[in-house]
Formats: sequence, structure tokens, C-alpha cells
Amino acid sequence: MTDIEKALSKASDTKCIIVENGAHGRVPEVFRNLFPGQAAVIVADSNTYAAAGADVEAILGKASIPLAPSFVFDDPELYAEWSYLERLEEYLKGVDAIAVAVGSGVINDLTKLASSHLGRQYMVVGTAASMDGYTASGASVTYDGIKQTFACPAPRAAILDPAVSAAAPKGLSASGYGDMIAKIPAGAEWIIAGALGKDPVDPVAFSLVQDGLRDSLADPEGLAAGKVEPTKLLANELVLSGLAMQECGSSRPASGIEHQFSHFWDMEGLCFNGKHVSHGFKVAIGTLVSTAMLEFLLENDIENIDPAACAAAWPSMEDQAARIRDIFNGRPHHMERALAQSAEKYLPPSGIEKELTLLRDQWPELSQKIRSQIFTYAKVKEGLRLAGAPYEPEMIGISRSRLRETFLLIPYMRSRYTAADIILRTGLLDKAAESLFGPGGIWEVG
Repeated sequence: MTDIEKALSKASDTKCIIVENGAHGRVPEVFRNLFPGQAAVIVADSNTYAAAGADVEAILGKASIPLAPSFVFDDPELYAEWSYLERLEEYLKGVDAIAVAVGSGVINDLTKLASSHLGRQYMVVGTAASMDGYTASGASVTYDGIKQTFACPAPRAAILDPAVSAAAPKGLSASGYGDMIAKIPAGAEWIIAGALGKDPVDPVAFSLVQDGLRDSLADPEGLAAGKVEPTKLLANELVLSGLAMQECGSSRPASGIEHQFSHFWDMEGLCFNGKHVSHGFKVAIGTLVSTAMLEFLLENDIENIDPAACAAAWPSMEDQAARIRDIFNGRPHHMERALAQSAEKYLPPSGIEKELTLLRDQWPELSQKIRSQIFTYAKVKEGLRLAGAPYEPEMIGISRSRLRETFLLIPYMRSRYTAADIILRTGLLDKAAESLFGPGGIWEVG
């Protein structure tokens, strides 16, 4: 049984995955098996329709699958935003057909959520190895100016032809590389959370993401050059990550604090050079920070912390809420989220002392597991550079001072336990900020 077959046996929504050269030729058989007697409707944008949509439509037609007229977005500024979702949903209401999304992140998310709103299933034909959301539940769509994740089922099938993905516009595979390399530090954070009893590691989901991860990251230059084999390895692992999230019922297998940086900037509507920054590019910079944070913890004397002293310095929930209102002043949506998420994971001083005692006692063994799991900061940066992904914050329009500001706010933004929680609860946040952003730091703020 292949890794994908094992993953499908555990997945809640997706029943078929094909990642192989010439995969488009198998779309009709998959569609018939999953949606017998149904008509199909292609959903694409003008670029993905030209790259693969017209081909898939012709193959379906030749196989005598009934076809509704295709829906093709022609807006060059298309992104996953609510007005585009409404346009697609209105069109799909008028056709009795199963959507076949042909594209990558934006097309998949819009089709996924529109189909869910209409009580329908769908399938996706991917055109780029650009992110792990193909087979993930939920869709990330901007609503009222804020990017949000909406609950909805994953596709019934996902089909990718690596040759098509390898020929995708420059930067798409680099974005997928950024999303994939994030799983290295994210895995370390899950190991930490499991050891502290916060979020037990699901061995099946962990294995699905981690077993082939390093192989998929081994040839960033090949990805940048548009070679098919490294693109296939990357696409395969991105799909497995989505299936792991289905199996686990959570994004924990595939994301840690690096994704929180991306979500934070999503809420600020981050654009660079007039374009929305891709998910994988934001995550790439977040991964550099999360790796640096883990290295900071490894360099500090965690096995000799004083849990009682840390607990004595820990604020009450009321004091923490007051601090959040102060430091998030001017960011009402961020503040609202920070208050809710911080309250969800808040521990009283007695709980902090107990948690940090466990951390201290386990640190000798735990630190070795972290070292075995993570790449060095230098290796992450070089991999991103070779893949054509951003490796400095300025490359996505984030100044070093803005990165530092985000770093100081991130610990409050999500209830998921990460390296940021250790840094905050041990009283090391200011020291970490100085280490990373002070004189001689990685991102020295001038």
C-alpha cells in the first residue's frame, strides 16, 4: 500500500488522489466513479484554463461526460475574496453540475467553499505545486477585508500532473517549497506540545507529513528550473499534508507558529508591488523566524529555569487582557482574536509552574529530539533562496521593524501551543527579541 493509499484510508472527505504524468487522462474515470450520472462544470481562471482547463474539458467531453459551460474568471487581480466567491456561487446555482476546479490555491478555495455552500461535492485538478490546501478541509477566503478560514469539506478527488505543475509560472513551486519547509519546525513544535500534554502527537498524521518531507525539499534548484521529478515529489508531499490534516481533524500536522505570521499579515491585507503575497511566501518568512526561535530556545538554559519564579512573574488573566488591549491598540480585529485565543490557552500561575517544571525536567531529552527534527536557520534560508522563494522579510514587503513588531504580538494570536508560548511563559520574550532584532541579530533593526 502506497503512502497516498494509506492516507486515503484515513481521510474523511477525499477518496482519490492521482499525482502522475498524464494524469488528466484519468479525470473521466475518476469523475464517473465518484459522481455517477452527474454533469461536470470546469471552474478556472484565464491562466489555468489555458494551462489545463481546456484540456480537461476536452477530455471530459470526449469521454461523453455531460458538461455545463465553463466558468472562467478573467480578472488578472483575482484572489480568494468574498465578492469572487459570490460570483462563482451565483453561477453554480444555475447549473446542475459538479464543479471541477482547475487551478491552484485561489481557484481551489473558491470552488471548495462555493460548492459547500450549495451542498455539493467537487473535485480539483491542480495546476501548480504551490500549497498544501488541495486536500485540506476548510477554505481561506478574505471577508470584510480580513482573510479567514471557513469550514468546508475537502475535495472528493485531487489530480495533479507534475509536468503541468513544473511548467507553471515562476514562483508557484517556490511558494509550495515555502509551505512545505514549514513542516520541519512545525513538526518540532508538535513534538514539544505532545511532550507537555498540550496536543498529543497523532503518529499516523505525523508520519504522513514527515516521512517523505526531506526528500521533497532536497532539490530546490531543480524546482526553480522547472524539472518534473522534484516537482512531483513536492506535489506528492503537499497532497499528503492535506490528507494528514483531514485524518487528524486539525491543521496541527502541517503548521505551527510560522503559519501564524502568515495569518497575522493576512489580517493586515499584506501586498507587495501591488500584488497579494502568496501564502507560501509569507509562510517562508515565518519559517525562518520559527526556526530562529527554536534555535534560541536550544541556546538558552531551559533545563535550569526556575518554574516558581516564572510563575510568580506570570500575569493574571485580567492583567494579560489589559496588556493585549494596550499592545494591539489600533488593530481591533487582531485585538479581538488575541483576547479570545489567549483566554483559551491561559493558565494560572500554578499551572504555569507545573507546565514549566515538566518542560525543565524533559528538556535534556526533548532538546535532542528538536535538534534531530529541525534544519538550521542557515539551511532553511539557503533552501528558500535556491528554490526562488523569499529569504529576507523585505522580499515580501515586511520591514525588519515590522517583523519585530509582529514577533512581539504573535504569542497572543492563537491558542495552539508553540515555541512562542515557551518564550513568553519563561519570561524570555524580550531577550529573544533582542537576540533576533538587536545589535548583531539576524534581523538587526537599525
